[in-house]
Amino acid sequence: MRQWIVTRGSTSLDGLVLRNAPEPVPGAGEVLVRVRACSLNYRDQIIPLGLYMGGPVAEDTVPLSDGAGEIVALGEGVTGWAVGDRVAGLFFQNWADGPPNPGVGPALGAAGAPGMLQDLVVLPATGVVRIADSLSFAEAACLPCAGVTAWNALMAGPRPVKAGESVLVLGTGGVSLLALQIAKAAGAIVVATSSSDAKLDRARALGADHLINYRTTPEWGAAAAGLTGGIDHVVEVGGAGTLAQSIAAVGFAGEIALIGVLTREGNTNPHGLMFKGAAIRGIFVGSCAMAGGLNALIDAHGIKPVIDRRFAIADAKDAWAYQASPDLFGKVVITL
Repeated sequence: MRQWIVTRGSTSLDGLVLRNAPEPVPGAGEVLVRVRACSLNYRDQIIPLGLYMGGPVAEDTVPLSDGAGEIVALGEGVTGWAVGDRVAGLFFQNWADGPPNPGVGPALGAAGAPGMLQDLVVLPATGVVRIADSLSFAEAACLPCAGVTAWNALMAGPRPVKAGESVLVLGTGGVSLLALQIAKAAGAIVVATSSSDAKLDRARALGADHLINYRTTPEWGAAAAGLTGGIDHVVEVGGAGTLAQSIAAVGFAGEIALIGVLTREGNTNPHGLMFKGAAIRGIFVGSCAMAGGLNALIDAHGIKPVIDRRFAIADAKDAWAYQASPDLFGKVVITL
């Protein structure tokens, strides 16, 4: 079977190699999934560069946490699944439900766990989730990391977003656009930012109510607060470089869902939260139950993840390059 790997010690995209590998066989309690599509996340950019947690991978590692396909074989003792069931892998293999905890287990696509960028993958029977009936494999492959992260940010906290509340999304990557779609399905008012007016027009077509070009409006946090009286839910994907503006944007008793990994330098002083009784909640993807809730919402509201470009498995390196480009709008998918 075809299998991409990040070679041991990789510190550049030259460490991505396509090879042939033996077909795996599921053991007790496992399922064998034929992968039909995968998608990329920012995390997948930094793993081959040796910049992810723990540094360069210590052994050859199949990349990508996000993939969808159908079960083609069951290991001994597996119940609740059947050959032909359409599933996606869970980012965290051992997080069934409840709040974050130390036992969530390995995260797919990094050292110590299988990755999805291969024709066949063996996963624990508890490590997959049924995908939305209304989605293709390519669309479903956009959700395990970015979609569940967006769901956790907006729907799984102490105060899930409600109709009439305001949501701020930063940029037009996978998490932000899925958060926009989830927020609109919940009846929220959405403010979207980008440095591109063309991308803002596309965000408007997805339902964004207010648009801010952060190049022409450097104090976009205050601008967002002015449009809404203070943002109830900020989906903060930027990190240190945008956090100060997100604090300016958030309203009284609002929440900043902190995902941000895109920028590493900036003002992270949280003092501005004090005056508004606002909070920051850390988000690191989510649980199987969150994935199930997301898929139910998608079927109920007809949400379609935004796929920007699709690449064949042989052209996976081109997918990495495009996903890192400023042209990105939504998700990049690799089809198998």
